[in-house]
Amino acid sequence: MIRGVFCTLLLFAQLYSLAQEARVYQFDIKEEIAPPIWRKVKLAMDEAHELEVDAIVINMNTYGGSVDAADSIRTKILQSDIPVYVLIENNAASAGALISLACDSIFMQPGSTIGAATVVNQSGEQVPDKYQSYMRKKMRATAEENGRNPDIAEAMVDPDKVVDSVSVEGKVVTLTVNEAIELGFCDGEYNTVSEVLNHCGITDYTVVKQRLTTIDHIIGWLINPAVSGLLILVIFGGIYFELQSPGVGFPIIAAITAALLYFMPLYLEGLADNWEILLFVVGLILIGLEVFVIPGFGIAGIAGLVLSIAGLALSLIGNVGFDFTPVADSRIIEAFLVVFISGGISITGSLFLAVRLFESGLLSRLVLNTEQRKEEGYVGTSTKEFDLIGEIGVARTDLMPTGKVEIADTLYSASAESGYISKGATVKVVEYSTAQIKVRLVS
Repeated sequence: MIRGVFCTLLLFAQLYSLAQEARVYQFDIKEEIAPPIWRKVKLAMDEAHELEVDAIVINMNTYGGSVDAADSIRTKILQSDIPVYVLIENNAASAGALISLACDSIFMQPGSTIGAATVVNQSGEQVPDKYQSYMRKKMRATAEENGRNPDIAEAMVDPDKVVDSVSVEGKVVTLTVNEAIELGFCDGEYNTVSEVLNHCGITDYTVVKQRLTTIDHIIGWLINPAVSGLLILVIFGGIYFELQSPGVGFPIIAAITAALLYFMPLYLEGLADNWEILLFVVGLILIGLEVFVIPGFGIAGIAGLVLSIAGLALSLIGNVGFDFTPVADSRIIEAFLVVFISGGISITGSLFLAVRLFESGLLSRLVLNTEQRKEEGYVGTSTKEFDLIGEIGVARTDLMPTGKVEIADTLYSASAESGYISKGATVKVVEYSTAQIKVRLVS
């Protein structure tokens, strides 16, 4: 009896212990901040909330990346009902700094840095001030949201922002671990996630790590801007080759496949709307009409090209319907540049390949390149006989119905238009067809 009661109490104690055990969700941000990492973060945050975990820990090591992707991640973290902690393992630069500021607590490994959030282009040059202004305000607002010094956050973007004892004019702020702790931008210097959790008072816990499926990896790969650019190359190249050799089939199949791979992941991720895909399809239809139905290249062709480019570019940005407010101007420009550059390379490359392939490659069989040279025995048909129509001549043989006629002192083979014409009769040329003069008896 006593033993049974003891076992029951032990069971309840174990259940209670399990019930008190915290669950921590952990994932990494160790790539360039771009649409694939935004997708990864969104999946992680959604899964963490579905599991109702007690804390979320991000292992970060990034030099930054796309501002709009970083802003989307920032917003997702700020909206989280679950505490989010970040452990900076080496770098949290640029867009990484913005994401870190959105977290409830920031921890850094020895030797790590945070800051240097100036917006630059792909060449590393600073972009115009309106883009810097956007990033400054985002950094400032994010710091204010979590009780950190907004002036220092702004100085991480603006080299002209001077903060006493922190920054000098002409230099953006980058903080070491000790500086970040002193200024309230870091809550502690730790090496591991377990040390971070102990600092936060979480000692009894299980860790749930993000595990992406193969499909997730494929979609993440397809929405990478570099891959999107390659797919655009195939789309334009396939369409060009199909227009050059209608009926071949393979180029248009390649273009359709590339278009599906381009739009499908963007549609699944909510980037590409129905109307943006429709723009692309209508654009292709107009181009087809211009090429195959309407002679020349006019309004329909130009409109089709504009709509196709717009559909491809707008599908890359995170607008909500016709509302482009959440999208930075730099992102819109970048999307159109990706399409223009990829399309230009595709058309130029296709022109070069077309010449090589159709002249000497496998596709040369599809083109009639044979020349019928005079020295090889080929002769053309003279057209001077057309000038004889209406002329008067004399039959030099009987025409039954063919024979010889003399016109302007020259003999020609001829056939009677109808009936029989006797030798010596006067005739008139009425037609020239199938390399044969036809004459009529003149009464």
